[in-house]
Parts: sequence; C-alpha cells; structure tokens
Amino acid sequence: MTDQPGPPPEQLPEPAPEEERLPATRPQETMPAERFTAPPPVKAIAGLTPARSASIVRQSGSARWVGFLTVIFVSLFIVGYWFYELGAPLGLSTPRLAMEAQAQQVTDVERGYNLFEANCARCHGPSGLGPNEPDAASVGYIGPQLNDQSKLFTHLNESYLRNVLTVGGRYVCGNPNSQMPIWSNQGNPPGPLNYRQIDELIAFLRATNDQTYEVRDNSTNEPVIDPATGKVRTFTGWRDPNYKPAPGATPFPDCYLNALTGGASASGAPAASIDPNAPTVTVTAPIGAATTGFASTSLTAKADTPFTLVFDNQDNQAPHNVVIEDANKTIIPTGDTTFFTGPAKKSYAVPALKAGTYTFLCQVHPSVMKGTLEVK
Repeated sequence: MTDQPGPPPEQLPEPAPEEERLPATRPQETMPAERFTAPPPVKAIAGLTPARSASIVRQSGSARWVGFLTVIFVSLFIVGYWFYELGAPLGLSTPRLAMEAQAQQVTDVERGYNLFEANCARCHGPSGLGPNEPDAASVGYIGPQLNDQSKLFTHLNESYLRNVLTVGGRYVCGNPNSQMPIWSNQGNPPGPLNYRQIDELIAFLRATNDQTYEVRDNSTNEPVIDPATGKVRTFTGWRDPNYKPAPGATPFPDCYLNALTGGASASGAPAASIDPNAPTVTVTAPIGAATTGFASTSLTAKADTPFTLVFDNQDNQAPHNVVIEDANKTIIPTGDTTFFTGPAKKSYAVPALKAGTYTFLCQVHPSVMKGTLEVK
C-alpha cells in the first residue's frame, strides 16, 4: 500500500477564529449589594482620607517621641543606679555596699555592747577599766583593764581578741589555770557564744570613740530610754582613731602582767638587800586568792623599825604581787614587786615606818586582795 500525497498547504482550510467568551451575566434581582460603596477617590488610595493620613502621621510622631523619652528614661535610670551602687565621682555619694557595711557595723557594735555588759563587765568592769572602775572597791573586778589606748592601738587587735575568746585566758599569759574562760562555741570545751556573737563582741571592743551608738533592749532591739532624762541611752566606743604612741614607746607586751595595768603599777626596781636579822611579816595568797583575797587581811609591824615582808603566793591560778601604801596611797619602796604565779615566795625589805595605818594589796586584784597593816 502506497502513501498518497496530501493537498499542498496553501490548499488547506484556514482555522475558524476563536470565539471570545464573556462572563456570564446574572439577573438583576439575584445580584448582591454593590461591592464598592466608597467614592472613587477613596478607592484610589486604599481607604485613606486626608484627615486619616494626617492622623496617622501625628500618631507616628507621638510614638517616636514616646520611644525617645523611654530610651532617655532607661538611660538615666541605668546611670543613676550605677552611681547608687558604686558611688558618684569625686566622692559625692557613698556606694550602696559601703553604706550597708556601715549600717551592719553599727548593728554589730550595739549588739556587742549588750554581750559585753552581760558576760564581760563582771570581771573587766562596765567601762572596761577593770580595777580602775569607780566602784571597784565594792564590786571587786578581777579582770585587767581593756579600755586603754596603748592596748587598743595594736595589742587588742581583731586576731588577738578572737584567739583569746576561742582559747581562753591561757592564750594571754600562758597560764592554763587562768580565770578567763573560753567564750566561743568553737573552743575546747565549747563556750556559750556563736561566731556571730564573737564578731559582734569584737566589733564593740574595737569601736572608735568618734561615733555614738544607741543602747538597745536585748530582747526587742528597741532603743532603751533613760528614765532620768527621757532620752535614748547612748554610748561611744573606746578606741581613739587618732591615738599614736609616743616616739620610741615600747609595744604593749603579749602578757598584760608584764606591763602597766592601770592605777598603781608593779615596780621593777632592783630588789633591796634583806637583813636576815630583821623581823618578818608574812602575807599569804591562797589558791583562788583573786576571788577570795589574802588569807589574812590584818597584819601588824613595829614602828620605826625596818622589817622583811614575806609574800607567800600559793596561788597557781593567777599571778599576784604585794605592795604597801600609806594614807596618801603612796607606795612604800620595797624593791622589785613584779607579778608572779605561785607556788613561790618573795621577800621585800620594808624601811622603818612611822606609827599609823597602812594598806597592803595586790596590784593585779586591788579590790579583792587588800588588807590593813597596823604599825605600832
């Protein structure tokens, strides 16, 4: 079967033109409401009228101002808080942490005052003057003076005080029988005060006398009103921040017994020669003499006759000495009257005394260990 050639292209019929199709019309009664009801100008700007456009511009400007003011406010707040925390330049303000530390220091000192009055004043006196307290003769304070600038300058530093309160009086002069007890509950055996109370007690002992503090009730922490004046009772610290020892002054020794303790002090004068033929008068300090006194508080000696004063210190719990005072509280020179711990004896050469009444006493515990020497 052979293929038959088709007609030439020019003889093919032209395709019929494509028919244009229009959207179908809907009857008038079934058409919804007009889709566009706004006037033509509104349609052209997507619904923005001139008034609406002006309102949007104003709102946009206000928003920018609000944002600007917010940034300024936040920036000023950050700068102010920075200065509040760290302090303004040139020392115009105090950093917050420093103010908090100062407030805490005041709280510690005021609480430490109550701790001292409750636990320490019975031995060292309410003012820390020990045997130099005004009522020492009737009360009998056995602790050494603490309120002394030469001690407070460097000797009674924080580390030293903490060790004494933790270890007890044996840390002071190496005396294992010292009457200074252990106060810290970290000691062995544990004492009654915890670490915060120890910190507060040290804060009081180291407080300076250029600041006034309030006396507060120990249970309510409210200021105590003085019934005589109707005002809040106050106190100041002991330490003078401007105190400086004299040039060439000897540093205060570790053992208070080797230094002046206030009032009449132990004499380091060379021992006078003892006359073996001179009459003797014996003074005895039994064990616990710091609280019980001398074994005898009445002695007699012959007038206008030198004699030997024998001090029999049997107390191994505390150091003592003995001196003789006349009616004017002038110490009679008898040689070396430094303190020592017993059991031991020392003899002193007493010059001839005129008839009268004299006082013999221990300079470490003058309010408890004292007696009368009648010279006839």
